[in-house]
Amino acid sequence: MSDKKVVTYPGAKSDVHWDGRLCIHIGECGRANNELFIGGRQPWCQPDLVDPDEVAEVVGRCPSGALTYERKDGSSREVADAENVVYVMYNGPLYVRGDLDVDGAAEDMPGVRFRAALCRCGQSKNKPFCDNSHEEAGFKDYGAVGDSGEGFEAPGGTLKVGRAPNGPLLLSGNFTIVAASGRKAWTGKKAALCRCGHSQNKPFCDGSHKTAGFQAD
Repeated sequence: MSDKKVVTYPGAKSDVHWDGRLCIHIGECGRANNELFIGGRQPWCQPDLVDPDEVAEVVGRCPSGALTYERKDGSSREVADAENVVYVMYNGPLYVRGDLDVDGAAEDMPGVRFRAALCRCGQSKNKPFCDNSHEEAGFKDYGAVGDSGEGFEAPGGTLKVGRAPNGPLLLSGNFTIVAASGRKAWTGKKAALCRCGHSQNKPFCDGSHKTAGFQAD
């Protein structure tokens, strides 16, 4: 894990927390059309400049779980999306949203209970999370999904994200996989997803990690 610390931006009505171990600088926060996050400003996050509902909405855009919030009146906390979804990013990681139980997440990473960016290039130094190593590594996968899955009776419930030693991500629970094209491509309850970057059947594992000598917890 990175040695970056969690930074808290306090406000009268809401506090915002930023976790440098998880941030991959997608920019959803800074692109929001309000005054919550302004690049170059000190501090760049000022929770009191927007309504607490806006704080919650913008924080919820963060795909990596690096941003979290707390309301001072205790009236509302982040809740999981009603459906667990895995988004396959074009030449990038897996964005996972829902009621998550991610193996390898530290106890002080509350955001990844709802939102996480998971490495699938095999090069991250912060596995199982993405650290943007796919860019330097030149990882290429356009995010097509061939299989359609076996489906599930109803969405929801906890999605467990496990790790096979030196192997794939092991997902269990009701979830949907969305291709990079935006198509809801796969639904089911269990899947082994490639995290070594070598599978010829991405996003699914095809055993290529064995011949590639992939090593990870």
